[in-house]
Amino acid sequence: MSEQVGFLTMGATAEAAGPVPTIGIGMLGYAFMGKAHSNAFRTIPYMIRPLAAMPRMVALCGRNREAVTAAATRFGYEKVYLDWREMLKDDSIQLFDNGGPNNVHAEPTIAAAEAGKHVLCEKPLGRTAKESKQMLDAVRKAGVKHMCAFNYRFVPAVRQAKALLERGALGRIYHFRARYLQEWGNSPDVAQWRYHADTAGSGALGDLGAHIIDMARFLIGEPTEVSALTATFITERDDPGGAGRKHVDVDDAFEAIVRFANGAVGTLEATRFAPGRKNHNCFEINGELGSISFDLEDMNHLEVHLPGLDDKDVQGFRKVLVSESIHPFWQHWWPQGHIIGWEHTFIHEVNHLLEAIVGNHDVAPYGADFVDGYRNAVICDAIIESAREGRRVAIRYED
Repeated sequence: MSEQVGFLTMGATAEAAGPVPTIGIGMLGYAFMGKAHSNAFRTIPYMIRPLAAMPRMVALCGRNREAVTAAATRFGYEKVYLDWREMLKDDSIQLFDNGGPNNVHAEPTIAAAEAGKHVLCEKPLGRTAKESKQMLDAVRKAGVKHMCAFNYRFVPAVRQAKALLERGALGRIYHFRARYLQEWGNSPDVAQWRYHADTAGSGALGDLGAHIIDMARFLIGEPTEVSALTATFITERDDPGGAGRKHVDVDDAFEAIVRFANGAVGTLEATRFAPGRKNHNCFEINGELGSISFDLEDMNHLEVHLPGLDDKDVQGFRKVLVSESIHPFWQHWWPQGHIIGWEHTFIHEVNHLLEAIVGNHDVAPYGADFVDGYRNAVICDAIIESAREGRRVAIRYED
């Protein structure tokens, strides 16, 4: 059964925005990603113009009654559920947003698709390529819109990089190198579900590496083979369920060399053991006509070296502030130079999905759909296989 929580709905905002369709949201999970996605749903009605759809925050689902009720009140949901199966029976929900741990990505998302609801699922899509393929098959069969939440596609500077590549500004691409470094794993006292394969699938690979794998595919194209190493530095941690010490059976870090179908070569690296690195997600692309570089911790800038387009005496990289009205997504925000933040990526991402639902068009190619989520999982599995067997592994999709 659902439980009502005290909250005023946004009907008045809908009237002010004009006659737009309403899409009811049912969300599973209310922690890190639940907060980020909820902020997006709250922000869209008063910032996005034209408004494609009015998100109605119908229900929030979690196992702990007290915690989920408090979160629903804080975020602005009308009611709560303690069982996602019951929530999916709610006819006022048209979009199921799955922000739960990796081990509850597949079953609820598949059930939501079978119930005819559009789906947004956090990354990684599934714990393995096999699980991800089951999810892809389900949304295809149901004919619903589907998005895998690779939010960094919706950074204005990243989309500007994509535009430069699409128009051939860098010419033939030679190199793509990316790294995603954080520090929080560097303590034996940290205990959570992300350190165990039954709940997480993989470690730094699926948590951080999946993002840079998506960037590689989004910007450069499909990889054809990978050679990799993985490492686990702390092999035992407290069980998050309180059952004593538990063996860590996922990676703490990985390093991979990748070959792409277009002939480019690249490197991918991710770790949760980089003291001093808070959220260091960056890439560099080198082509025959120039180079571009991006760092998420300086997300409003793109570093560019394009001698053919710049002044003839420009040497090396120059830092470009991507905040002009002509840049992607900027029509929704502020005058030039008034920068935006990490949370805005989710606003752009969720709005993209709402537009696809209302306009009945595909989420891809600029948003990541379940095909992208599945292919990402295939590459993650190939990295694990390569590290385990000590050989190059070919990338093969079955979609």
